[in-house]
Amino acid sequence: MKGKFLGAFIGVLVCFMFVAGGALTAADVPEKVTIENSGYKKDKKGPVILSHKKHSAEYKVACTECHHVYKDGKNVWKEGDPVKKCSECHNPKKKQGKILKLQNAYHKNCKSCHKKIIKAGKGKPPFKKCTQCHQKKKKK
Repeated sequence: MKGKFLGAFIGVLVCFMFVAGGALTAADVPEKVTIENSGYKKDKKGPVILSHKKHSAEYKVACTECHHVYKDGKNVWKEGDPVKKCSECHNPKKKQGKILKLQNAYHKNCKSCHKKIIKAGKGKPPFKKCTQCHQKKKKK
């Protein structure tokens, strides 16, 4: 009798730990992320305000669709790992070996995902006009 109760208690405790862990992870996701255009030779467009929480929670975009650390050609980044700024690896001014320039990395990742959604008939996310994603540039 005691063994069944102890087993059930441990089972409930383990489930609670997974639920609490998931809630804490979800709480860590920022509502919005502003992608600035700093570091470029010339700042041509305004920033992009990405609804991070919507992409992760509502649209169910896997974290590894955007966040990555490549080792031997595989993305080994996993949820909970530190998130680096994209510009730490993607130079805004020039391509370095196989690593895309920052703007090209953003555009390739965002636009290709949005095109897949449109092709699958699951919505109409923006990808054709700059102003659909970029905010108006502030005048200096």
